[in-house]
Amino acid sequence: MSARARAIAGVAVMSALLVLYFVFAGIRAIALLASGEAVPVVMGAAMLILPLIGAWALGREILFGAQSTGLADRLEADGLLPEEPVATHPSGRPVREDADAAFPRYRAETEADPDSWRAWMRLGIVYDACGDRKRARAAIREAIALARRDRRTATN
Repeated sequence: MSARARAIAGVAVMSALLVLYFVFAGIRAIALLASGEAVPVVMGAAMLILPLIGAWALGREILFGAQSTGLADRLEADGLLPEEPVATHPSGRPVREDADAAFPRYRAETEADPDSWRAWMRLGIVYDACGDRKRARAAIREAIALARRDRRTATN
């Protein structure tokens, strides 16, 4: 099974378990709301609100994953995926010196063409490979926004 297939299977299992939790929490919340007493009604309302927030967050993460995977697939089809070798420690964490050496090329590429979703996506992939998840997600979000803008511009 490929890494991508394992990731999709993991997301599917975790999403199914979370949805199951939402269902059980919703059933319990409705029972508390039906009690008519003040404290259980407040608890029931909270039990309805929290799963709604969780469902919203789950939806956002799945959408982000689908959009970023789509852009990575487009980069791969164009032969533009970053291929910087980054050594890792036995724990799987990247060697900091290798990670630092990978950034300048992709940062310069992005600074030279800040309206290119490809440049932002490549930068995000390098950040992710080097373990900088916060910057990776920010760069990939920018790539998604630019790709969406490019699609709207192309259809007009």
